[in-house]
Amino acid sequence: MTKKVILTGDRPTGKLHIGHYVGSLKNRVELQNSGDYDTFIMIADQQALTDNARDPEKIRHSLIQVALDYLAVGIDPAKSTILIQSQIPALNELTMHYLNIVSVARLNRNPTVKTEIKQKAFGESVPAGFFIYPVSQAADITAFKADTVPVGDDQEPMLEQTREIVRSFNHIYNQDILVEPTGYFPPKGMGRIPGLDGNAKMSKSLNNAIYLSDDADTVAKKVMSMYTDPEHIQVSDPGHVEGNTVFTYLDIFDPDKKQVAQLKEQYQAGGLGDVKIKRYLNEVLESVLAPIRERRTKYAQNLDYVYQVLQEGSQKANQVANQTLDEVRGAIGINYFK
Repeated sequence: MTKKVILTGDRPTGKLHIGHYVGSLKNRVELQNSGDYDTFIMIADQQALTDNARDPEKIRHSLIQVALDYLAVGIDPAKSTILIQSQIPALNELTMHYLNIVSVARLNRNPTVKTEIKQKAFGESVPAGFFIYPVSQAADITAFKADTVPVGDDQEPMLEQTREIVRSFNHIYNQDILVEPTGYFPPKGMGRIPGLDGNAKMSKSLNNAIYLSDDADTVAKKVMSMYTDPEHIQVSDPGHVEGNTVFTYLDIFDPDKKQVAQLKEQYQAGGLGDVKIKRYLNEVLESVLAPIRERRTKYAQNLDYVYQVLQEGSQKANQVANQTLDEVRGAIGINYFK
């Protein structure tokens, strides 16, 4: 049976946190281990440079941190191809070919890009590379003929743009070369988790994240600082579990659902203090993070191996992307010397 092809990845703008683990990394490991997919995992350094061009050292440093996080959570180079976007030249030429069949008006309508431009407060100074990154993403996806792309709900417009490009290209050149991708959405309950402060988003910029690389003491301090119920002042006071970040995390990370239900009941009735419940959550998180941290430390002591994984993955990816580019050139008719 022919395997499906997955393309997924991350922008290297910092270390990865437990939100990334819940939202994508854990699921990637499961998909990789299922044996049903050829998996390509891209460290999208070129895309990260679209809004960090004046700080390339940030991207260079973050790239190896992301690679360490991948290996630590269980991404296996023997089962998944880990590649660096900038090391695949074919992606740039594919992007150029696709730009010729996409209008500026269509790019302007992309709701994901519009939202991100507003969030980043570019004003009138939107980098052209950032503006066209949906087309670059289409090149990434189609270069490997990925038919499955794990995405969050907010990324569906990006995927639809890729499908439009695929349909346009195949129609214009009358050849079914490019593959239309479908989204793979994380199982319910595996989506975005809130920050430590109760903010809907966990992020580096908001300083409200627990990183996969955090040591045990740092994790404990962060857990003890977590937002709970501002009305739960005395231990004896009845507390609320809705919107209480500690219980949100327990719902996600504690496999003992019966125990979580009992703790919720006790907290709501009064008699369970925030300090005690936070200590319990810290134990739960440590059971998840300690093995990851241990593996990460081991890989960090052998960076030569990590770079070897990245180089070999990029070389393999190059072969696949170059084959697609050859087919695209042939369809357009610019393979002049063949």
